[in-house]
Amino acid sequence: MQRWRGLDGVPSGWGRCVVTIGVFDGVHRGHQQLIARAVEHGKVLGLPVVLITFDPHPASVLRPGTYPPRLTSLTRRAELVAELGIDAFWVLPFTPDLARVAPDEFVHTLLVDRLHAAMVVVGRNFTFGYRAAGDVAELERLGQRFGFAAEGVDLVAEPSSPAGSSVTFSSTYIRASIAAGDVRAAAEALGRPHRLEGVVVRGDQRGRELGYPTANLELGEHDAIPADGVYACWFHHRGRRRPAATSVGTNPTFSGRVRTVEAFVLDTDEDLYGARVAVDFVERLRGMDRFDSIEELIAAMDGDVARTREVLGV
Repeated sequence: MQRWRGLDGVPSGWGRCVVTIGVFDGVHRGHQQLIARAVEHGKVLGLPVVLITFDPHPASVLRPGTYPPRLTSLTRRAELVAELGIDAFWVLPFTPDLARVAPDEFVHTLLVDRLHAAMVVVGRNFTFGYRAAGDVAELERLGQRFGFAAEGVDLVAEPSSPAGSSVTFSSTYIRASIAAGDVRAAAEALGRPHRLEGVVVRGDQRGRELGYPTANLELGEHDAIPADGVYACWFHHRGRRRPAATSVGTNPTFSGRVRTVEAFVLDTDEDLYGARVAVDFVERLRGMDRFDSIEELIAAMDGDVARTREVLGV
């Protein structure tokens, strides 16, 4: 898969293609359906498929001071969409200038001049251009004007209760699930467990003193971190996957103030300092409790490890 960045990132001589556009944070099941439809069109037309995404998140530019918790880094996003059959991953810096571009100029500059789009596939709720003035109907109208077809794909929704109420899978829904600690619901919408990636850094070494040495992750500033608690996780390092009991919180038993993500990796004594690792959150085991004694804390950690083995089947 080719990776481009910036308005001038498209190689010279690029021919016609199928295009899909969106932030695609999480590359969740709704995104996967949208991408599958674009790839299907690409195969029928015999054309490559280009995915356009934005960095930073448009909300951080349109509403300064806000930044939706990030579900996937750009690197992870690119890996996931490549697996789904995307041929080119185009990252556009989202700037105030881009936010002020009118819908017809957005289409002409990006889709016509740069990409020579033959087909554009977007979500049914897709908006674009200054003050989100463009929608799917406008995209279809501009397509007729500029010579490409456009299609809006319905969002994925599934029943959330026996009564038949449904949940639409979206990045907003997944962020809310993660913030509440419901990593199972997040995984259902993502189609895989929510992942955090980071470098292992030195902490206060307290876990080692307790017989539970942990890998303390240094994360990105805006990463979507689950609610405080202890989780059964899969820990990834150098192509290997190991079970881990992972603590998220401030270590209230020791009156901690800094929120950390620390993974106790089962059945290994490997030195992980400085390593880049990933943690997949499978199930929340309990909240972040304050214990009255070290003995109570260790007993709880013993239980966390046993439950982790049970949940992960190891």
